[in-house]
Amino acid sequence: MDESVLKERLILENAEFRKLHEEHQKLERTLTDLSGKSYLTEDERLEERELKKRKLALKDRMYRMMTDARTPL
Repeated sequence: MDESVLKERLILENAEFRKLHEEHQKLERTLTDLSGKSYLTEDERLEERELKKRKLALKDRMYRMMTDARTPL
């Protein structure tokens, strides 16, 4: 199954995956806002680093779920 199709199916059918995806998108928007600033304070740089870590952890969890969904029981 195509990755994008699987992802859309899981968003529709799996509440946990949908929640992870929504949080990932929220973090992406926040990071985009931060990157649009011409100067980041030390606190903003720390926040950016933490947001990137959280976003990556969410992405890893979603990919594990996608792998599990591809694997027949």
